Amino acid sequence: MDTPAIPVDEVPFPAVPIRVFILNDHELVRQGLRELLEEEGLDVAGESGSAAEATRLIALLKPDIAVLDDRLPDGTGIEVCRDLRSTAPHVRCLILTGRDKHHAVRAAVLAGAAGYLLKQIGDNNVLVTGIRTAATGHPVLAPEVRERVAESLSATAGAPWLEAMTTQERTVFAFMARGLTNGQIGQDLVLPEEAVAGCVSSVLEKLGFRLSSRLSPAVIPGSGGWLR
Repeated sequence: MDTPAIPVDEVPFPAVPIRVFILNDHELVRQGLRELLEEEGLDVAGESGSAAEATRLIALLKPDIAVLDDRLPDGTGIEVCRDLRSTAPHVRCLILTGRDKHHAVRAAVLAGAAGYLLKQIGDNNVLVTGIRTAATGHPVLAPEVRERVAESLSATAGAPWLEAMTTQERTVFAFMARGLTNGQIGQDLVLPEEAVAGCVSSVLEKLGFRLSSRLSPAVIPGSGGWLR
């Protein structure tokens, strides 16, 4: 999986510290991330181990960046990212995952994530650089990866996951691919935002990104990664 190739010293520092929110259901992981980010001069504005709580707190605290774990007991970082497109559109989301899977990257891009990073990478600077890069408004995803995702989304005819969707889900998928928020989709389709959110979750699941809390816990980075 490609990761940002921008050296840390080439990423411009903002005038004020970048405010970051951490979402991870493992307390030790949150502690390790918090210590790392604070050592690097970033401001940890808040943290949570729950998708539902994080969605509420992020909208309230208004951080610059939300670092979201992809697997949580009550949802996923992808779902949180998608919800934030409506409730806190200024927040840029980075998805942390233990899986280098194309369908997961595709789901993150559809959800509007600013970036997608692997947990197992051993260089702490990758996460810090990713946060600083996202804060400048640049995507934290190699161009070739984004191109592959775009190609896969355009070549949808006959795809098994598309055939599995209902007519309404296909319509919502088309709006998602255009970057519309749940609220915007609801306005266009004259549907309650809650109904759109449920349809979005179904679309992401049929794309291959499982959203069930029955998922096994994600891999915690070891001593070579972000827990030092």
